[in-house]
Amino acid sequence: MEEFDTIVIGSGSGGLASAICLSRAGQKVLVLEQHYVPGGWCHSFQLNGQRFSPGVHYLGLLEEGQSTNNLFKGLGIANDLVFFRMNKNGFEHCLFGNKRIEIPAGSNNLYEHLAKLFPEEQNKLKKYLELTEKVNHQIQLLQQMKTFLDYLTIPFRIPHLLQYSLFSVKKVIDRYIKDPVLKGVLCIQSGDYGLPPFKASFPFHCVLMNYYVQRGFYPMGGGAGIVKGMANTFKKHGGELRVKNKVKKILIENKQAFGVELEDGTRLFSKRVISNADPSVTYLNLVGKENLSSKLLKKLSKTKYSVTSLILFLTLDMDVKKAGIDSGNMWFLKNENIDAIYYELKESDLFEGEEFPGIFISCTTLKDPTCFNGRYHNLEVIAFIENESFKEFDNKSKYHTEAYEIGKKKIINKFLNNVEKIIPGAKQHVVQAELGTPKTNQFFINSTDGNVYGTEKTFDQIGIFTFKNKSEIKNLYLCGASTLSHGVSGTAYSGVAAAASILNSSTEELLKNKENQQIRIYDAEKESSWPDWVSQKIKTRKRRFEETKLPVN
Repeated sequence: MEEFDTIVIGSGSGGLASAICLSRAGQKVLVLEQHYVPGGWCHSFQLNGQRFSPGVHYLGLLEEGQSTNNLFKGLGIANDLVFFRMNKNGFEHCLFGNKRIEIPAGSNNLYEHLAKLFPEEQNKLKKYLELTEKVNHQIQLLQQMKTFLDYLTIPFRIPHLLQYSLFSVKKVIDRYIKDPVLKGVLCIQSGDYGLPPFKASFPFHCVLMNYYVQRGFYPMGGGAGIVKGMANTFKKHGGELRVKNKVKKILIENKQAFGVELEDGTRLFSKRVISNADPSVTYLNLVGKENLSSKLLKKLSKTKYSVTSLILFLTLDMDVKKAGIDSGNMWFLKNENIDAIYYELKESDLFEGEEFPGIFISCTTLKDPTCFNGRYHNLEVIAFIENESFKEFDNKSKYHTEAYEIGKKKIINKFLNNVEKIIPGAKQHVVQAELGTPKTNQFFINSTDGNVYGTEKTFDQIGIFTFKNKSEIKNLYLCGASTLSHGVSGTAYSGVAAAASILNSSTEELLKNKENQQIRIYDAEKESSWPDWVSQKIKTRKRRFEETKLPVN
């Protein structure tokens, strides 16, 4: 019989963050992961020696003193992390048909760049960007309010947040901006939470926009670089991480969690359980309806999950930089009407047509120069879709059938047609092209309907309406993208919050020790900023590739 203080289900950044905090506090903690590698959406994998990271494409607020930097320092993992700053002149590239507009790093640079491109909009643009900063600041201020006096002064301290709390992104932008292309640029990051502007919460958009506005950063080693740092720190504190251990159910007696049962029937006991799985998987699959209140069942029945994804893992044998690809993300849409493109992706037949109306491209070999072998470039090409598009493959007997494989080939060809428009000649230089589908997401991540962002980030499912860390089942806690927020930072903070609830502490207290911690950050496209060890790492990788000349299927 194995007993633990806490068992954590899932090794995403939320699960690992909670595990670090609890093991550091002296608890005996076990993390269980169903996949053969840890990390959840943060994991990386290899295809014929080429590395891909399906869920990590950039992080924000990583400079000294900023929140993500403080998070990693507070968790004690900063010394194990290396990041590369993405292109400062365009860490995001917007392509609307043949129009290309860069989003540079820094709020002042962003304003000056867009004001120059859209001079007739500059006054309203300035007011709009100032409003996003005010709303974001007031959201952070609200989270810091603790005393009765603080709440009495809410109307005076967060007036803009109160005024725009129920406004959509589209409604606010339409008030300020007239030019449809500029609207598209200001809405482009709605892809980072998977909602069209007419459905997206304006305050939520303000937080995300300001999270990235100073610059985007990419981890060395891809998402696995973060996972490795978190897992090593967890193990240093005596924690245990087991992969290929899928939980079948959470053990419940008298409305109280006391352990888990694995798929092979093994029972592991604990004083408490933290689930990094999404709420539907946690409550409906692992806990069981019979153990839930009618109130929670009603909430679950109304819960909607975010978009799912199609991801093309592509390796090209060509110099993609000649086509304008760099360390920045590339958002390609056939036009600037983002609402219409979301609708088209939702309603159109995925297996028909020549290309997708909108895709996202991340070139990891330019974001992380240490993974470039001197010849092949790796790209992750993503289209966000609704799970209904793949419903015909929900039956397991139809998964990996001939029809499924035929459908995948059609989708790969559509992706390659998109890529060809952006990188001329790409189709003639394909080394490998593998497709991840909603079924892939469900299989490896175990997310409801293959969702990529947890619950849909609409007005009624964010803020006070999210699922809480502490559940109605005694000694059962939740963390992850459906609680506090999504993304690496949001889910990690949710894990710290879950640990704080267990330890009767606060996130600030658990993250206060930042001494002797320092994140190493270099410019992805400025070789002179790299230390000798980074340059040597790149040279070694190139030399090994030249020596082995490993074939790729």
